[in-house]
Amino acid sequence: MKPSTISRLVSAVPDSITQKNIEDILRLEKRSVHNRSGAEQLAETVTRVAGSLPFIVFHVVWFTFWTLLNLGFIPDVRPWDPFPFSFLTLVVSLEAIFLALLVLMAQNRLTKDADKRALLDLQINMLAEQESTATLQMLEKICAHLGIEYEAEEEQRLAKNTDVDGIAKKLDEKLASAS
Repeated sequence: MKPSTISRLVSAVPDSITQKNIEDILRLEKRSVHNRSGAEQLAETVTRVAGSLPFIVFHVVWFTFWTLLNLGFIPDVRPWDPFPFSFLTLVVSLEAIFLALLVLMAQNRLTKDADKRALLDLQINMLAEQESTATLQMLEKICAHLGIEYEAEEEQRLAKNTDVDGIAKKLDEKLASAS
């Protein structure tokens, strides 16, 4: 969807509704942040720092400096980790292990949050579908009561309750046959 389309849709919604939705989203996000464990917060902080340009620049400078010192290019400094830099390899390997574990922790939390949002989205979609079905059923009754005739083939199908389990089963079958 284009930004201009989104702007029109948002501007078409009364400000009070938009404001309430924004407040609801912020409340859910605050609750999510508040419920994070100390380890999850640490993992997120380390991941955010490790994924930054200053972190990369620091490592380039650090490796360059380490290499220059240990190859003997700087006078009056005796190399303590001669080529092939075994100690540097150990330090970098340990750093990589811990960074990988912290990134996995952060990713697990992000996945958990995404799963919660998907379940919330599914619940809201199912409620919207049920509301639409109820609205169509009421419209059918109103039309029948007022004697208004209409071609209702598709509307009558839509006015029936949706078989969520049946749809899920068909989707599973289609996905299985496609792979």
